Amino acid sequence: MIRILFVCHGNICRSTMAEFVMKDLVSKEGLADRFHIESAATSAEELGNPVYPGTAKVLREEGIGGFEDKRARQIKRADYEAFDLIIGMDEANIRSLERTFSPDPAGKIHKLLEYAGSNRDVADPWYTRNFRTTYDDVLDGCLGLFHSIKTSR
Repeated sequence: MIRILFVCHGNICRSTMAEFVMKDLVSKEGLADRFHIESAATSAEELGNPVYPGTAKVLREEGIGGFEDKRARQIKRADYEAFDLIIGMDEANIRSLERTFSPDPAGKIHKLLEYAGSNRDVADPWYTRNFRTTYDDVLDGCLGLFHSIKTSR
């Protein structure tokens, strides 16, 4: 089983989008039973809140469901052992993850767009209000991550 945790600041926009995009990708390939995919926040600001409406709208437009009962949760130290990959959306997330899990002896912490051949951050649509651009970046990163996993196993 491959265990992936996507992380952003609040766990209501980007990381949740990545969680459900990745679940959709692996499901369409018939590999859902080989993956455990979750998302979490670096902050406590949105704990217990549902997926942000802009994120939900884009996911629905793309035919991706299953997120209706998702509630934001914060990362915890035990997540380091529980997951194989811990994927942040931007440099601030990566710094928070490195502080929480320091050190990262297994090299589990990565930025999502690394898998799309870029060092860019996934822009936070909470601020940009551009959920479509965020979706495009998340999809590129998840496709690259999925390809990386498939070719390395």
